[in-house]
Amino acid sequence: MQLVSRIEQSAPSKMAASTFVLVLGILFVAANLRAPITGIAPILERIIHTFTLSNAQAGMLTTLPLIAFAVASTMAATLARKIGIEKAIFIALLLIGAGIGLRLIDSVWMLYIATAVIGVGIAIGNVLLPSLIKRDFATRVAMMTSCYVLAMGIFSGGFSALVTPLANLKGLNWQGALGLFSVITLVSIVLWLPRLTTRTMPDNGGVEPNKSGAPHTAKLSKVWHFALAWQVTIFLGLNSFMTYVLIGWLPNVLVAAGYSQVYAGVLHGWLQISSAIPGFVLIPILARLKDQRIPAVLISILGAVSILGLLYAPQFALIWTVLVGFSSGGCFILGLSFISFRSQNALQAASLSGMAQSFGYLLAAVGPMLAGYLYSSLGDWSGSLWMCAIACVCCAVVGLGCGRNKVLPHF
Repeated sequence: MQLVSRIEQSAPSKMAASTFVLVLGILFVAANLRAPITGIAPILERIIHTFTLSNAQAGMLTTLPLIAFAVASTMAATLARKIGIEKAIFIALLLIGAGIGLRLIDSVWMLYIATAVIGVGIAIGNVLLPSLIKRDFATRVAMMTSCYVLAMGIFSGGFSALVTPLANLKGLNWQGALGLFSVITLVSIVLWLPRLTTRTMPDNGGVEPNKSGAPHTAKLSKVWHFALAWQVTIFLGLNSFMTYVLIGWLPNVLVAAGYSQVYAGVLHGWLQISSAIPGFVLIPILARLKDQRIPAVLISILGAVSILGLLYAPQFALIWTVLVGFSSGGCFILGLSFISFRSQNALQAASLSGMAQSFGYLLAAVGPMLAGYLYSSLGDWSGSLWMCAIACVCCAVVGLGCGRNKVLPHF
């Protein structure tokens, strides 16, 4: 009897420990889903000088990951169904780590290849984390989504703020500074190792499997047939369009406005750190709202106003940067939450996530290159910033659709 009692007492503690390790693992996986690519922007001028790049070639360093996101996002859900979510995320971490290592090679082509490899790894993580949260934290979707976006913001913002001072250190240079993030990736891999002992699939919520045990691909492709799915996709795409233009070019915008490169890097860090702040605001609000139209519209309009503030009142750049980051992060949290809120099960969420992030990132990939082109054509950043402000207004309009209290039908 005493033995049985001890077993019963130890079971909850083991479960709590397992949940803690899982949550910690999720947060560290999230830490890798932005910083390895956003850390380039504050030292972009050094990279341009090292390899004698044009503005278009430099813009590709921001665009390549987005193209990789778009291509790899369509394959992430299939990979998870074949080998399990845990192993698929582990592969994502290995790809990110390999890409960070490849950037240490002194070659412009290897820099592009490494950036694409990192983008593929990040794409897999971006698609599968919402599905994992939908499956394992079904009653705490908003909280877990906000927590992992918080981790993304803190690590990417902190790295952006530190990468320029690190690159200034003798013997380290910009390549060594970017390579230091491999420490975080290595810790993430170690934390995720315990998850490899099981091979779990996304919950299919009653979707009939085929002979191989995987749901019918034809049925999963039906997510593309629904207007609601397209609204979620465009909402995330427009937000990513605006976000990655600023992630790629904000330091240059600020330097053109008269700020130093070091301070521009610090503000670039604040852009990303402030993108995590909405989580603290949206968690209690999303839990009480029947739909999310009001926050979707208000946060999007805030982004438009703040972007124009950067253009017409750059002396308040810190305020505008924090507000833009708040808007970007708020829309991102809403978009990821829409994937869960508008789907009926984890497998459907993975399919919607793959669609939203593949097409959405194709849309976003146009942004950094178009912004660079507008700068070269106009001689200033006014056209690029107005373009981002218009994207925010369009995001507000689309938010009226995907913010409704509706879900996709079973398919």
